[in-house]
Amino acid sequence: MTRDVEDTQDPSRAEDTETGSVGRQRQRGFGQDFKQFFGRGLAILLPSILTLWILWQLAVFVYNNVGQPINQVVRLAIIEITPRVVPDESLPSWFSVTATELTDAREQGGIAGESIPGLEQMEDAEARQAVRRAKFRTVWNDYWVLEASGLIVAIVLIYFSGLLLGGLIGRRIYSQLESLLARIPGFKQVYPHVKQVTEMVLGERPIAFNRVVLVEYPRRGIYTVGLVTGNGLKSVADAAGSDILTVFIPSTPTPFTGFTITVPVPDVIDLPIAVDEAVRFFLTGGVLVPSSEQRPEGGVIEADDPAEAAARATKALRGPND
Repeated sequence: MTRDVEDTQDPSRAEDTETGSVGRQRQRGFGQDFKQFFGRGLAILLPSILTLWILWQLAVFVYNNVGQPINQVVRLAIIEITPRVVPDESLPSWFSVTATELTDAREQGGIAGESIPGLEQMEDAEARQAVRRAKFRTVWNDYWVLEASGLIVAIVLIYFSGLLLGGLIGRRIYSQLESLLARIPGFKQVYPHVKQVTEMVLGERPIAFNRVVLVEYPRRGIYTVGLVTGNGLKSVADAAGSDILTVFIPSTPTPFTGFTITVPVPDVIDLPIAVDEAVRFFLTGGVLVPSSEQRPEGGVIEADDPAEAAARATKALRGPND
């Protein structure tokens, strides 16, 4: 009791404690703070940024490979149909090409900074048509609504394709077309794999994970959380002599890779956890646990004596008969 009072009243001890606290604060410099907060900000922003980037790349792919060809077809149709349905006095300014404009275009090799290859060697009618298309492209590019029309038409066409091919008759027609295309060399080696990936990501029928289970892996006594992917192979079930399940064991922190194991149905324990909760569990190495699965606070349970743990592991590996 006296010693405690002396320690409390001793100003040198208080000064030492304060100095130690300041020293620890000084040890945590700008580098550590920057690393901590940069990692925290990256963990918060990276999922949103990656999602937006993937959606943007998908939109750019659809626009470049579907929207742009549609725009070219629409422009060609307008150029060919306009003089047949619109009187000459009502034709737009971009449609008429005067002799002066044609001469200037031949001297410059194009119009408005857009080159027209081989314009000098073209006949007048062909050259006038080429200049007319270039003028129309210039007008088209000035209005973003017209430029986006190809993407809008592509979305509408994809929607109607799904509507028509999703029915019974459409599926039969498409199946026959697929069987015909599957005979083409080169195509048949690539198409089935591409179709499997797209159906896994965009398909209505879930073919990936649907159950979160617990299995004893890689040995008995060690429990591992896994994801059921299917009922397994028939030959494996016949060899095992019982019903089986195929279970995917994800790795941490990349749950897209892992191990595929086959487990008898009686040895599979279903867990009341959603698949997305299990994926977060794998990604964080078990740090993020669903709220319904959190245990009472009290720190990490300490392990047993290392010698005893090693003895139990050796006994488990040797088996009960050794």
